[in-house]
Amino acid sequence: MNKEKILMNAFIKRTGVTGRIAALSFSVIVLMAASALAHHSFTAEFDQNKPIKFSGKVTEMKWSNPHAWIYLDVTTNGKTVNWALETGGANSLIRRGWRKEDLKFGTVLSVEGWQARNGSATANVRSIRLPDGKTLFAGSSNTAVEDK
Repeated sequence: MNKEKILMNAFIKRTGVTGRIAALSFSVIVLMAASALAHHSFTAEFDQNKPIKFSGKVTEMKWSNPHAWIYLDVTTNGKTVNWALETGGANSLIRRGWRKEDLKFGTVLSVEGWQARNGSATANVRSIRLPDGKTLFAGSSNTAVEDK
């Protein structure tokens, strides 16, 4: 008997529910647990000792939860690299004053944050500065710094 079937039988015995209700309840519990385990801490993916600070042009903005993502083309020494920048969730950004219309394709942003541990063009963002000088805090998951 496979592990899921054993767990399902134990669930049915413990709760007293049967059939489709048990299967549905069990599936919801498993999916919620998998979702919780999939989320990461700052230190699991990003390095506090690798601060980044650069400017680039927005190529895409994904408003999602638990993290939104900004993609920027950053040109250094004639070479352009597309950076993936993790922020807090969409709801958190909106509460901090972010607006979708601020991040249109081609908008130049100045960014501060921390690079991924693996050295890829991925970073966790602390803040961005818009062309008009307005600074927005990104809801970084880095608990070692104060976020406004």
